[in-house]
Amino acid sequence: MKNKIKIMLEMQESINRHVHPDWPAQGFAWYRAIWTECAELMEHYGWKWWKQQRPDADQVTLELIDIWHFGLSILIVEQRSLEHIEAQLHAGLEEQPAAEFREVLEAFTLDVLQTRSFDLTRFAHLMTLVDLDFDELYRRYVGKNMLNRFRQDNGYKTGSYIKVWNGLEDNEVLIKVLQGTDTEAVDFADRIYASLTQHYPG
Repeated sequence: MKNKIKIMLEMQESINRHVHPDWPAQGFAWYRAIWTECAELMEHYGWKWWKQQRPDADQVTLELIDIWHFGLSILIVEQRSLEHIEAQLHAGLEEQPAAEFREVLEAFTLDVLQTRSFDLTRFAHLMTLVDLDFDELYRRYVGKNMLNRFRQDNGYKTGSYIKVWNGLEDNEVLIKVLQGTDTEAVDFADRIYASLTQHYPG
C-alpha cells in the first residue's frame, strides 16, 4: 500500500505542476473542489424520496476518485507523511460500525467545510460502503490521472478538447481502456496514456 500511495502522490504533484508550475503557492481552494464533488456524488448515489432512485455505481466510484485527486493535493500541501496517510487509510478501511452512506458523506463534507482539510478516515469509510477497495482505488486513480493529463495536453484549457469520442464520453472510454491494461505493469500509466491517444478522435 505504501508504495502505491507514494506513486499516487507523485502523480498528483506532477499533474498539478502540469496545470500550474508553482501550484502549491497559489492557494487553490482544494476543499471547495471536494465539497462540490460531494454534492455530485450525492446526486449519483440518490437522495430524493419522491422518486425511484438507485445508486449509479460507476458514477459514484468516479466521483470518489475525483475527490481523491483533490484530497491528495491537500495532503501534499500539508506535507503529510506516507506513514500518516497509510495509517489513516488503514483505520478507515478496517471494519466500520454500521452506517448509512449519505450520512457518512454529509459528515465528511461538513468536516471538509469546517477544516478545509481532508478526512482520510471518513473517505476510506465511504470507500468501504460502496465496496471500493484500495487496489481498485489505485487502478482508477492512475487511469483518471492519465486522462486528466491527456485532457491538458489536448486543449482542455483552450476549449478545443473533444469530450465525446465516437459516441462515448472520455470517462467511458477510460473504463474500457482500464479493463484491457495490466495494473501491475511497471509502465501501467504510460500504457493508459498511449491507449487514450489511439482512441482519441482529434
